[in-house]
Amino acid sequence: MKKEITIYDIAGQLGVSPTTVSRALNNHPRVNEKTKKRIYKMAEDLGYQSNIFASNLRRKKTFNLGVIVPRLDSPFQSSVLAGMEKVASEAGYNLIISQSLESLKKEIANAKTMFNSRVDGLLVSLAADTGNIDHFQPFFQKEIPVIFYDRVPEQNQFTGVVIDNVQAGYEATTHLIQQGCTHIVHVLGNPKVNVYTDRLKGYKYALMDHDMPFQSSSVIHTALNEHAGEGIVGQLLSMSSVPDGLLVSNDTCAASCLIALKKRGTLIPEQLAVVGFNNDLISRMVEPNLSTINYPSFHMGEVAVKNLINHLSDEDQQLLQKTETITLRSSLIVRASSNRNNT
Repeated sequence: MKKEITIYDIAGQLGVSPTTVSRALNNHPRVNEKTKKRIYKMAEDLGYQSNIFASNLRRKKTFNLGVIVPRLDSPFQSSVLAGMEKVASEAGYNLIISQSLESLKKEIANAKTMFNSRVDGLLVSLAADTGNIDHFQPFFQKEIPVIFYDRVPEQNQFTGVVIDNVQAGYEATTHLIQQGCTHIVHVLGNPKVNVYTDRLKGYKYALMDHDMPFQSSSVIHTALNEHAGEGIVGQLLSMSSVPDGLLVSNDTCAASCLIALKKRGTLIPEQLAVVGFNNDLISRMVEPNLSTINYPSFHMGEVAVKNLINHLSDEDQQLLQKTETITLRSSLIVRASSNRNNT
């Protein structure tokens, strides 16, 4: 490996002191502009790299924020990250992003890497099989702030940024009932994940409030991806009582179901009304357009980072422990896939 260029090399080439070089590279007013330009030019010619990491460590800050997401290929998580990056960049912070791939083991490894990288704070959306959060204890013990978002721990003593998933599930199910649906199937992901258990509660509450029985056979747990539609539709059409309503916990999977239903000649929404979740781009690209719950993902990323940076800038190091869960507003968007009133 080629020798690392230092301020001493620059000083030797120009016949100035290392202190002058250091001051110039830090834009110190005591160094005149002509000398600064000579030093900048020599630094560039020699390939000098400023050791920002070491400089930041001396100030006890790295200006890096760690982010652990379940999957980077999720439209929802991509939008959250875009919101995070916007706020972080404006405040002079960088994001270090990793994915757990829905694995607790990988999430533990990611957390350890983030801790050893000395991030100033951490943002986490938990993996599907994360049962406890002991692997974040080093952060808590060292008072490095951690904010959970979307998928949050069951313990409520940690700051989290969420939507009211119970209310969202209730609103989507109620909409299908109001469209005349009498047999509604709910498709959702891993039942260990808080967002899915909460949406299932909302689904059940809506059925209860409209005197409709809950049937466990009307709940399908599956991978919520673009390949799931064929299998889900196969299950729907093989039921003794074919459903007339379908609530799917993300838009990618809902769109996949929509395509599979159309292949089989099912009329949407006349025979089967469909509602998705997240208001992803795909919901506006399929035909008919997909009704969905608008989940403010970009705003969630903004809010999470703003709160983390506010804490890092605040002298009160107990701020996060005093902050309750932040619940963002979601809303139902009715489109052609479920709107029987306009058909």
